Amino acid sequence: MQLTSRNQLLPLTRAISVRNPDILKSWGGGANAILVRGEPILDHRSQRLRRTPEARWVHGVRLAGGWVVNVHSQNHPEAAALADTEEAIAAAREWAGAGPLVFGGDINLTRPPDFPGLMHVARHGVDHLFTDGRAAAGKSQVIDRGVLSDHAPVAVTLA
Repeated sequence: MQLTSRNQLLPLTRAISVRNPDILKSWGGGANAILVRGEPILDHRSQRLRRTPEARWVHGVRLAGGWVVNVHSQNHPEAAALADTEEAIAAAREWAGAGPLVFGGDINLTRPPDFPGLMHVARHGVDHLFTDGRAAAGKSQVIDRGVLSDHAPVAVTLA
């Protein structure tokens, strides 16, 4: 996990958000989180993308099958969202080297942009998932978010 934005007064906002995440929404504290089951995390990295107007980070883990990288890009203006996402992709590619890469997150762009060398495999709203060329093996699914996030998770099986 990498803390990102809106973490002022964290004990107070966390206490409110644990009881009802919809009250404060993303003001309950921001974080990029990658949840892994059944295999060890071999490496973990993060890189700051910006400090203002809100802290934004790219965060990744290396698994046996390659790198999984998550970002929450700035939401306005669209040019800032695109700049954050492009910088995050550059970091992800550096970490992955020639190895496999899965990249995604809240990029705050409603239409998936074309990133050379990456294939768009899933989306829900402003949340997108890209790979280094591995296609989706089926249709993506939007999973109930529960109390995990103010965004519903997007799941897809890769070929």
